Amino acid sequence: MGGRFAYFFQVMNYFEELETDTTETPETGIWLSVGDLMSGLLMLFALLFITVQLQLQQKLSEVAKLERELEAKIAQLERYQDVFDRLPLVILTAIESELGGSDVVSVDPSTGEVSIRDRILFDRGSATLKSEGKQFLQEFIPIYSQVIFSNEEFDRQITRILIEGHTSSQGSEDSNLELSLRRALSVANYIFSDEISFTTKSNLKQKILAAGRGEIEADTNTDNPGDRKVVFRFQLRQQPSIAN
Repeated sequence: MGGRFAYFFQVMNYFEELETDTTETPETGIWLSVGDLMSGLLMLFALLFITVQLQLQQKLSEVAKLERELEAKIAQLERYQDVFDRLPLVILTAIESELGGSDVVSVDPSTGEVSIRDRILFDRGSATLKSEGKQFLQEFIPIYSQVIFSNEEFDRQITRILIEGHTSSQGSEDSNLELSLRRALSVANYIFSDEISFTTKSNLKQKILAAGRGEIEADTNTDNPGDRKVVFRFQLRQQPSIAN
């Protein structure tokens, strides 16, 4: 009897050892390691995918912003070019239609520069406006100013209107420079005197700048009467650049 009980306890102990034995076999450990590795790789790829998507979205937003900026610059450049192309012709048309053909005033169709021969404005060697010159300015200035401010884009693009005095090469360089400046100032002062009235007078005053050029652009070989003139020259804003 005692032997049977001893055998029974041995069998029970064997099954208890089987139940409590949690030692992994080599094959089981390998599969667990591979599964953990795959899970880690999937998590890594998921994080990389999300990161790349976020970076791509950011780049797309930056590209869209650059495209909008480029479109704005192109539109600005087109407006600038439109003013540069149209304004000279508008000035030329207005002066020809309002003043008719005249040998004392000319308009450069490519730049819009208006040249007024000095013989209608001043006596030789003088910076005092003649009565004919005053009458001419009373007719010319309202027309010229109306063109400048008739178009919002013209007004915005034109930063300065230079009244330049020019002389021939006769005489000394210093005296010619002084005379040209005094003549330009005489014209500018008369424009804003009480003798001329036009609706855009205050606007024009903000843009006018008088300058003496002397004989800088004159023919140095001869005393050319065509070199003695007063020029109205406008300056445009700096041309926009697409590269910036």
